[in-house]
Amino acid sequence: MESARDRIVRRAALEIADAMVVNLGIGLPTLIANLIDDRRGVLLQSENGLLGIGRYPTAAQVDPDLINAGKETVTAVAGASFFDSAESFAMIRGGHVDLAILGGMEVSAEGDLANWMIPGKIVKGMGGAMDLVAGARRTVVIMEHVNKAGESKVKSACTLPLTGRRVVDRLITDLAVFDFPGDGTMALVETQPGVTLDELRKRTDAPFAVAEPVG
Repeated sequence: MESARDRIVRRAALEIADAMVVNLGIGLPTLIANLIDDRRGVLLQSENGLLGIGRYPTAAQVDPDLINAGKETVTAVAGASFFDSAESFAMIRGGHVDLAILGGMEVSAEGDLANWMIPGKIVKGMGGAMDLVAGARRTVVIMEHVNKAGESKVKSACTLPLTGRRVVDRLITDLAVFDFPGDGTMALVETQPGVTLDELRKRTDAPFAVAEPVG
């Protein structure tokens, strides 16, 4: 059976169109790299200095010096470019990334994102997320709809420190897909197979409108 994570990643891969420059955030988004072989001209960017990430390596392909921002070993496609972090962030801040697909801890009804720290837990920094939500032309967040305690991660208002305010364009969870038009509201545009509207409302803390028709 397909897991919730598989369902999220497979749906998120559909957001990537031909010839896009795409940044895949640490964690769940990096799995998308294995699902875009049929997208022509797509370049995956990593903020530690690689443009042209390929599929995850086989055991024979592993190069310990070739890693993404999450320190996972990766492959590079033909024609890939390597550069320092300063140039990488100039690329992000300059608006040259078409799409950022990021993981999330919480998303609010207004499109706020919290994804970089939990108070009281050790954190090494906010990474590139704050730059990505400000610089990428479009931001898609992917995450499981509820946490391990069964509490909704789609909140009326985020309770964790924010990465950015009103920065989410689309949210994809294992239950549904929501859009944020930028006016402080969120709208349901798709449900995952077998998910009812009643179930979704029970498991979503944030209020949402229902776009017609729902996919």
